[in-house]
Amino acid sequence: MRVLLATYQSKTIFQTMVPLAWALRTAGHEVRVACQPSFADVVTQAGLTAAPVGRNHTTWRIAEAHAEQAEAGRAGLPAPYDAAVTDLAALGWQAMQDGYVSLLYRWHKPDNFPMVADLVDFARHWRPDLVIWEATTYAGAIAAKACGAAHARLLWSIDVFGATRERFLRLKAEQPPENRADPLADWLSGYARKYGFDFGEDLVTGQFSIDQLPASLSMRADLDYLPMRYVPYGGPAVVPKWLWTPPQRPRVALTLGTTATDRFAGYTVDVQDILDALADLDIELVATIAENQRHKAPRVPDNTRVVSYVPLHALTPTCAAVINHAGPGTFLTTALHGVPQLTVPWDFDEPELARRAARQGGTLTIRPDRATGQAVRESVLRLLNEPAFRERAHDLRDEIHAQPTPNQLAPQLEKRAAEHR
Repeated sequence: MRVLLATYQSKTIFQTMVPLAWALRTAGHEVRVACQPSFADVVTQAGLTAAPVGRNHTTWRIAEAHAEQAEAGRAGLPAPYDAAVTDLAALGWQAMQDGYVSLLYRWHKPDNFPMVADLVDFARHWRPDLVIWEATTYAGAIAAKACGAAHARLLWSIDVFGATRERFLRLKAEQPPENRADPLADWLSGYARKYGFDFGEDLVTGQFSIDQLPASLSMRADLDYLPMRYVPYGGPAVVPKWLWTPPQRPRVALTLGTTATDRFAGYTVDVQDILDALADLDIELVATIAENQRHKAPRVPDNTRVVSYVPLHALTPTCAAVINHAGPGTFLTTALHGVPQLTVPWDFDEPELARRAARQGGTLTIRPDRATGQAVRESVLRLLNEPAFRERAHDLRDEIHAQPTPNQLAPQLEKRAAEHR
């Protein structure tokens, strides 16, 4: 069959799609990745075939709108997606409507509008059997409906989108008929009319969804989900020689992701304070610090190795603990190897993912504005010295490994494509 993947311009999110794309290719299917033209090199670098559509324009989610909170290190979920973690009784109907309107103009429309027309034309030309779209790349769902293909969301973290939509529709049904405005449905309905089909909720949440989180961490609405094991992919990678040799002391990694430095003003914690606080511990600390942030940590303790980048899937299996920001890719790559974690989350899904991980038991979490060097030190010592954390981290590892691999999922996708076309 022919499978079309659709994504907006976010390298870290696209990378979560790559293992499934490879699996479909090795199962004998034709695969194309629809993206804006300037993103095509990222796609082809992953060994996949790009289908450039539309023009280059993106707002990288809601970074600019939360710049002041990013500085404080406490952005979290914006409205309306905070509804996914808010008590139902506390939700305000008007606030949810306003939240959708705000994010439509700041995020969803700018990321999707430049792609839609060209993507529909390509889909009608290439005739895919299945379209798999990143959870906010609604252009993929529109193109699938326009050409008669089956379609699914590929989730890269907890499903705040589906959970929020479910709660929105529940509140909507409780309102008088004259007060049931639905900004997201209204926007997508315009495309449905243009391309000759009726609006349905599958334009928002897919005909089914592929979930890469294990059950103990996932957030689900009343939708059709297919579980899939997370497989790490971080782009081109070279394993350094120093990783060939097992560490002589417990190795602890400090990695805060690329988003903080690529999209925002920098790390939300004082890296130098953390390095200093861990300096006298009998550990080997490997700190991945971006070149443009090195000036914030000029002192490198004797027990610390500072690198700008190292492949995470090669580093984490050698670690006794990992300090990270709870980015889904970083967190799941570490969890895949049964390593206890200390998270300092702040952006979008990270605080809720970190909360669920702490509840699972293999992880500790500290709010970034409270992540002093001393607090990090105390948590790292607990992770290293209390066996329960490693036991629960191993339980999470086993839960992840029990999920179907992308290769094992491929036949199920063939079946779903046949059912939904």
